Amino acid sequence: MFQSAFLRFTLLSKAGPRDQIMSAQNNQINFSIEFFPPRTPEAQLKFQETRDQLAALKPSFFSVTFGAGGSTREQTLETVRSIVAETGIEAAPHLSCIGYSLDKIRAVLDEYKDQGIRRIVALRGDMPSGTAGKGELRYANELVEFIRRESGSTFHIEVAAYPEFHPQASSAAHDLQNFKRKVEAGADSAITQYFFNPDAYFRFVDSCQNLGIDIPIVPGIMPIINFTQLMRFSEMCGAEIPRWIVSRLRDFGDDRASIRAFGIDVTTELCRRLLEQGVPGLHIYSMNQYEAAHAVWHNLGIGSD
Repeated sequence: MFQSAFLRFTLLSKAGPRDQIMSAQNNQINFSIEFFPPRTPEAQLKFQETRDQLAALKPSFFSVTFGAGGSTREQTLETVRSIVAETGIEAAPHLSCIGYSLDKIRAVLDEYKDQGIRRIVALRGDMPSGTAGKGELRYANELVEFIRRESGSTFHIEVAAYPEFHPQASSAAHDLQNFKRKVEAGADSAITQYFFNPDAYFRFVDSCQNLGIDIPIVPGIMPIINFTQLMRFSEMCGAEIPRWIVSRLRDFGDDRASIRAFGIDVTTELCRRLLEQGVPGLHIYSMNQYEAAHAVWHNLGIGSD
């Protein structure tokens, strides 16, 4: 999402994202890690190991995904509970509105408030297969507005941003306006879709500044672990993988160790460049695995004396 460069980031709500600066006054860091709810006993054991390994890195918070149409609602809440109970680290459940009634969203918000949860990642979400209706809210900005109306300032609201633009957006300008609507509805900060071209992120942030958007926009980082999986995810979400990375990964064939080592190097250099430019933090998509995130962390000097 580091000892000399990855120092604590000052998130200034009044300053533009590129104006936010790293503070050299202490060596704590603002970064976050994403999990998805485990669904089998074996996956639960792996998740617990991953959670504990990554908790040792002391992230600012963990986020937990929310299945299409709320299909993992109970698992999401249980995962959040376990994170807080076992690690003491803040956890932020995702909440999507597609396929969900206002009453159900209200019930989820009440449940989160009762559990002491104070951070939410608010998303439009994907339509679950076999669902005919879209629910009463259609877009993420409407969800953000509803959360603010129902809960005031109870929650810190994260929203999604797309440096390479949402694959369903009609144009880059239209996507930027959609993002602005989420900010105007009450979003506190944003986490981007993952990317491998840092210039896409920097240009996106500059475009946001030109529109008067002043919330922190945190880069999303996807460690390269599995080539086939990465290609599938990137095709679905519209994240561009540079040709040179694809070519190198193909050269490795089924050599998982080489793919992992190469992926760690690529991710490390991406993080280093972002940090050198003063990004407000990093959000790591862990895929419920800790090894790559751990390796990138230590490559960049976190925990070094």
